[in-house]
Amino acid sequence: MAGIVVVFDFDKTILEVDSDNWVVDELDATAVFDQLLNTMPWNTLMDRMMTELHSKGKTTDDIANVLKKVPIHPQIITAVKAAHAFGCDLRIVSDANSFFIETILEHFGITECFSEINTNPSFIDEEGRLRISPYHDFRHGCKLCPPNMCKGMIIERIQREVDKKTMIYLGDGAGDYCPSLKLEAGDYVMPRKNFPVWELICENRDMVKAEIHEWSDGDEFAKILLHLIDEISTEVDDNQNINTNDCGTTARLFSLDCDFSTSTIPVHEALPQPLPAVPVRF
Repeated sequence: MAGIVVVFDFDKTILEVDSDNWVVDELDATAVFDQLLNTMPWNTLMDRMMTELHSKGKTTDDIANVLKKVPIHPQIITAVKAAHAFGCDLRIVSDANSFFIETILEHFGITECFSEINTNPSFIDEEGRLRISPYHDFRHGCKLCPPNMCKGMIIERIQREVDKKTMIYLGDGAGDYCPSLKLEAGDYVMPRKNFPVWELICENRDMVKAEIHEWSDGDEFAKILLHLIDEISTEVDDNQNINTNDCGTTARLFSLDCDFSTSTIPVHEALPQPLPAVPVRF
């Protein structure tokens, strides 16, 4: 095993889009969604939208078919498979829901790459309607996170389980800021550049102990992630008998030039100046 735990957000991290918005838009429910958006928490809203879709005759098969068309960068799929093959423990922490995530992962053939999916539970009720529940109750007490899920609490639980393994966390949204603060020195955080978590980290750089490596698109996601895995693996116990002293490890797992342009970023150069924050979903 590589001694590395990689934790991924899902929407706008593994996927190029937000799966909730994708389903709502593709099934022509945007107008209703926009009317309800400011009246309830996001998780409650998505459960309500499933009721709206059901009332219009949309089935869970219709939802699944739309999810199978969601855009995902091919290099991200390749990187996930490569990291899994290398022995990393891959997990998802997402404010989407289990039906959406499981449908997408199965469609793209990467379900088995993940040891754990932490997300809002969902089920199909007796009427055939998809229902979505909160992951945490609304009393978790974290002021940085939405009421239905504190990703920081999930990261703390994973840290207790994996003990001294190095963690890499990848995310884009404001809800990914809290878990970024839970990472230790020696861990790595990969915020998506010009997205809310990146802006929050820029504004509060001293709060983040982990080493920061920004990324912008699927190509950078793959190059940086696999480069970090290759770099970290040089520090694992010698009894794993893995030769990672050259670029060969990453090259064998992923067909990229070994001359990565995103080697370790000095702390003071890790991120450019912050951009103005904009209201976005957690």
